[in-house]
Formats: sequence, C-alpha cells, structure tokens
Amino acid sequence: MAQKVLVEIVDDLDGETATQTVPFALDGVSYEIDLSDENAQALRDVFARYIEAGQRIGGRRIRVAAGQSTAGGGDNRGGSTSTASREHNQQVRAWAMANGYEVSERGRISNEIYAAFEAGQPATLVAEPEPEPVEEAPARPARQRTPRKKPDDS
Repeated sequence: MAQKVLVEIVDDLDGETATQTVPFALDGVSYEIDLSDENAQALRDVFARYIEAGQRIGGRRIRVAAGQSTAGGGDNRGGSTSTASREHNQQVRAWAMANGYEVSERGRISNEIYAAFEAGQPATLVAEPEPEPVEEAPARPARQRTPRKKPDDS
C-alpha cells in the first residue's frame, strides 16, 4: 500500500499556510518563526529601522527553502568551503610560514595573518615581553624528620 505524506507549514502568527522559516536573534538568543511571505515582509520591515542603526558583527545572509530550518544538524548544513577558498587559504599559509608567522597546517588562520597577507608585507610581529629576572631565594636546608615511634609490643 502506498502512502503520501503532506507536511504543511503553518504561519506562527495567523495560522495560515507559511512559505518560509525566518531566523532572527535578540539578546544573544536565536529564534525561528514560520511565516507567510506577507508576515515575513512585515517582520523585516519592523527590523529594518534597527538594522540600519545597528552595527553588523558577523554572520552571513542565508536563504532557506520553505519549511527548512536554519538549525544545524545532519549532513545538510551547507557552508562548505569552496575550492577557491581552500586555495586562497593554502596561499596565505605558505606566505605566513615564509614570513615567520606561526600558523598550523590546518584550522583557523588569524585575522592578523590575513591582514598582513592582504597588505603584502609582514605586519610587525608582537613579541611577548621577556619576563623580568626573578631573584632566587637562598635554598633552605632540608628539614630533618623525626623517626616514627615503634608501637609497643605489650
């Protein structure tokens, strides 16, 4: 017997059919809401004033198909690194190693190294200050321990 399952996404505001899931964050908490195109535009219009006045600190704009969540999980997270990006990172690593920067073969490359690479010249390396010499206190002689008393064999 064949079955056909139909999943309908419902607008969280008015109960009508939703066409998209809209992610947003406030006070460090991320939210998602299923909305129709009309309600999604109304939400964006309300946020527009604050977005214009605010300062973007990260993240990237994403497009989500109707009903898909932006929450990670599974293998369908997206955000895969392109070949061009990998090649660029390899060039930055090679340049950094050749110019005396400490950089691992894998993992994150610091913004300082990217900036220096973009500028085409090594940035001044910030050396950690050498610790001031500490005078060593004269060594104390080892303490003599008193021998343990043997229990009386009474």
